[in-house]
Amino acid sequence: MELSQAHSGQTSGVAHSEPRLRQVRDAGLARVDEILAELQPELKEIVLHFEPDTGTLWTTMTPPGRPCFTRRLVSEYIHLFKTLNEKLAGGTWQQSVPIKYIIYRSSTPSIFSLGGDLDLFSRLIRERNEEGLRDYAHACAEMTYLNSISAGLPLVTIALVEGQALGGGLESALSCNLIIAEKSATFGLPEVLFNLFPGMGAYSYLQRKTSARTAEKLMLSGRSFPAEEMLEAGVIDLMAEDGRGEEAVRAYIEKTSRRHNAQVGIYRTRRRVMPLSLEELRDITDIWVDCALGVSEPDLRKMEKLVRAQERLKPADEQAA
Repeated sequence: MELSQAHSGQTSGVAHSEPRLRQVRDAGLARVDEILAELQPELKEIVLHFEPDTGTLWTTMTPPGRPCFTRRLVSEYIHLFKTLNEKLAGGTWQQSVPIKYIIYRSSTPSIFSLGGDLDLFSRLIRERNEEGLRDYAHACAEMTYLNSISAGLPLVTIALVEGQALGGGLESALSCNLIIAEKSATFGLPEVLFNLFPGMGAYSYLQRKTSARTAEKLMLSGRSFPAEEMLEAGVIDLMAEDGRGEEAVRAYIEKTSRRHNAQVGIYRTRRRVMPLSLEELRDITDIWVDCALGVSEPDLRKMEKLVRAQERLKPADEQAA
């Protein structure tokens, strides 16, 4: 009888706690809807879509022209991360943040991102505009850093790569907790082809995820690598069949959602064991700026040739426009 009464009391306590948990969750979801409704009009190169059932925030990159990291796109991601942290971190929200996952993808078919804005780079280098180069580089460092710490929130970040991820595109994906790529996706760091190096985090993220040897191999080769090879090297985490990348992301979330709290703890532990500071990333971008100002005229012509090649990768309707 005593055991039965104790059990009954526990059950009653659980029953009474469930409505409170639902209230907290519903209030949190309403808060997220409010935050995103305020954010979306401010974002011209990112489209947000929140799925409350799984707590998944899809962010789709929509830069005009070439699918690269424009200065505006970089600033918008920084604004997104800082706003989410400001509105959701701490207080009653910290234990039950409604956003559990942030997904990064591209609106351009077959291209995740072509990386940094090479057209901007070449113009700034020709102008000897050190301040402009440093402004862009430091912003990129801050963007990937905020992503690497999940905006200071208990959530998991996933890059969905459905096509080419080059230069800064690969660097941004590497700053996520996980990379899920379709089989035909390719990855590369082509900067060495015009006598530069990927200075927005490639070495830092690759060295921590794989090894310094792998990082230098990828950075010095200048070539693109298929998804299968990147999976074997540990650069990407999961590979999906072509056209089924989104399905793979959803399946992964469904499979692991019950372990979300453990995942967050593991990724926080990873950051403690292999810490990466914003200062480190900025110091490396300063090295990149020095290197960029040392690029020669023939190297600049190669960079501009690559820009023209990238222009041809745009969908036909964008080229006509």
